[in-house]
Amino acid sequence: WYYYTAKSMIDFLQNNQTILHYSLHILLPAIVGYTFFREFWGKAWVIMIATMLVDLDHLFASPIFNPMRCSIGFHPLHRVPAIIIYGLMLFIPNKYAKIVGLGLLLHMLTDWFDCLLM
Repeated sequence: WYYYTAKSMIDFLQNNQTILHYSLHILLPAIVGYTFFREFWGKAWVIMIATMLVDLDHLFASPIFNPMRCSIGFHPLHRVPAIIIYGLMLFIPNKYAKIVGLGLLLHMLTDWFDCLLM
């Protein structure tokens, strides 16, 4: 029973991977912004959405888009040293720097989840 339930869930996630990926990129920052920055969650959400500009590093890849390529570890701004810097941004005593770092980490988390479904 467990095997079939888990298999069904994995199949569902893989079949809806694109929808899940882009939904997480939009909804996760909204949820985190509302939870942790309630007094200005809309601004926090917009800042975290703006961190999707990190995907400009895809322009250096050939082909630019490959649905079967894991971004984490492949693109320059999706590698471990960059992700460590994003994490360190959480310790900068400026709320906007923290929001940017958090947005970048949420972006990497979403991309990592996408890699798991490949």
